[in-house]
Amino acid sequence: MSKMEVIVLNERDAKMAEAYGADRLELVSAIGEGGLTPSYGVIKRIVNCVNIPVMVMIRPHSHSFVYQKEEWEAIREDIKIVRELGAAGIVFGALTEEGSVDFSILEMAVKEAGSMSITFHRAIDESQPLEIYKSLCNSLLKINQVLTSGGKPNVMEGLNTLRNLVEDSVNGPEKPVIMPGSGLDINNIEFIHETLQAPYYHFGSGVRTNGDFRHSINGNILQKIKEIVGG
Repeated sequence: MSKMEVIVLNERDAKMAEAYGADRLELVSAIGEGGLTPSYGVIKRIVNCVNIPVMVMIRPHSHSFVYQKEEWEAIREDIKIVRELGAAGIVFGALTEEGSVDFSILEMAVKEAGSMSITFHRAIDESQPLEIYKSLCNSLLKINQVLTSGGKPNVMEGLNTLRNLVEDSVNGPEKPVIMPGSGLDINNIEFIHETLQAPYYHFGSGVRTNGDFRHSINGNILQKIKEIVGG
């Protein structure tokens, strides 16, 4: 039995996603830019309006996943406030200019997050997913899940790499869970789930009317996906 994480932008999204079977939410703003840190007011309201875990995007800008040392204080403050507002976790990733994990920034983020859950996001797809995943595992940092499309624009194109990642993630204690995401929808999830058997799947526009973030979450679609992956 697998679970669903759903991207939400506001309170209405959050309530709809929970009502129709989402197991966890990823809260973002500026989805057109790939998702940035939402306002504190939005975080507070959504954490308080649902009973399922809320993961909050920590991303101060959209032009890269490379952060300068002077940006760290703002990132740290965001994580601190997200923790105080009662969110279940954060969604974060940081790379060096060369495309490897920026462990100096990541370690500080993990420390500030404390007991919160941590997702390393699709920054992994900007580089070499298998190598990045192995480096995360070897670092011994507490990363709970890794969101990835297998280094390709979408999950269907990254299936071979994702299959290897999922297999690797179940071999060995306490490795981060691989969570496929990007391009998942009602038309491909059955095939993808049969192929990968991943424990979690990440849905965005694929659970919305007309596959568009400008429209609301479609409860019927979400329910059908729940039956496929959670049955």
